[in-house]
Amino acid sequence: MDEIRSRISSRTYLPGTRLPSVRAQAKALRVSVSTVVEAYERLVAEGVIHSRPGSGFYVSGPVAPLALAEIGPRLDRAVDPLWISRQSLEADAGVLKPGCGWLPESWMYEAGMRRALRAVARADSSVLTDYATPLGLPALRQVLARRLVAAGIDAPPDQIVLAESGTQAIDLICRFLLEPGDVVLVDDPCYFNFHALLKAHRANIVGVPYTPNGPDLEAFAAALREHSPRLYITNSGIHNPTGATLSAATAHRLLTLAERSDLVIVEDDIFADFETDPAPRLAAFDGLSRVIHIGSFSKTISASLRCGYIAARADWVDALVDLKIATSFGGGQLAASVLLTALTDSGYRKHMEAVRQRLAQAMESTVDTLQGMGIAPWLIPRAGMFVWCRLPPDVDAAATARTCLQQGVVLAPGNAFSQSQSGSNFLRFNVAQCTDSRVFESLAQSLSR
Repeated sequence: MDEIRSRISSRTYLPGTRLPSVRAQAKALRVSVSTVVEAYERLVAEGVIHSRPGSGFYVSGPVAPLALAEIGPRLDRAVDPLWISRQSLEADAGVLKPGCGWLPESWMYEAGMRRALRAVARADSSVLTDYATPLGLPALRQVLARRLVAAGIDAPPDQIVLAESGTQAIDLICRFLLEPGDVVLVDDPCYFNFHALLKAHRANIVGVPYTPNGPDLEAFAAALREHSPRLYITNSGIHNPTGATLSAATAHRLLTLAERSDLVIVEDDIFADFETDPAPRLAAFDGLSRVIHIGSFSKTISASLRCGYIAARADWVDALVDLKIATSFGGGQLAASVLLTALTDSGYRKHMEAVRQRLAQAMESTVDTLQGMGIAPWLIPRAGMFVWCRLPPDVDAAATARTCLQQGVVLAPGNAFSQSQSGSNFLRFNVAQCTDSRVFESLAQSLSR
């Protein structure tokens, strides 16, 4: 019964779909025929399915509300990407969150935000009341264009579209380029919300193993041959969750493979301002031909300020803007105006220098402590907030997360990041959220069980 309900919730079984015969279902689920008959009859009694004499059992309507947690392999809820996000977002002030993906409140650019809010409050009333222009605030797009040029990416303001967030930027791109059933490549491991968002678009997700220099190119080439994917979504700078950086050699070979297969690459650059030595950018090498570059400032300025951007080839901009209007109309200019003021404030550069220094110190301290507990970093990141770690042999990350959650510590188990479910022995640690000794005390207690 749970299996049938799950398939209906995920829309694998739509209204009117004929269910497998009782014998076929019994064979598939390795249960007796009488068990399937009983399950079908109970589902009929509930109105979930109905019987047509001489024909079989069929799904009743209407279409079930989309349940993302039911799409794809059935995961333990402790390693479900949406579970991790909800636990982190809903946690009260007393809960420790070494598994979350953002800086502590005290590390954010609060002083600059307050100055920006005061300045914008004194601005023209249209900023406080009107919709934004379709592309988004021109002055902010001009600033973003200059920032991208510094990274080697030639993206004039009219090729930059503002979005409500980095996540909405990817959502618009998926709406623009994907049809249900299209294949999308992701790194394995990768940021877990890529999985959730792609499930919402009914894409087929294929993971490519990630190495310290970027995706495994042999596996990437094999995936191109076997699956003919439409998109590849990745981080070129600081990779989430591994903390790795893309090498120039890997970037060139990756773009060569993409060109041969007509693949579009979405490059998520949300962690750019954490870098000390900038990594190569695919969009810089490619010239925005088949690479779409996105970003936001929720990790460095404010997660409460929702504003992201898309830099794309010129002939795609109008269609992306049309989709933006269709899904969020004009968008707002208040967040963009505050972001513009904060970015151009004289204190932002110094703020980020201090954050990078604090992260480096937290990285060193966290890695030392974890290694002393027998938890080994996959690599030592050059910058950023994440370190991807292997637990001692035979220790399950999901079980560890469940135990620590009971003690008020939210962890991020590896399988939430892994399409192949090969991360059961890994945890992602946010070093900025590991400054409280109770994180390691809870972890040590869990490992000793």
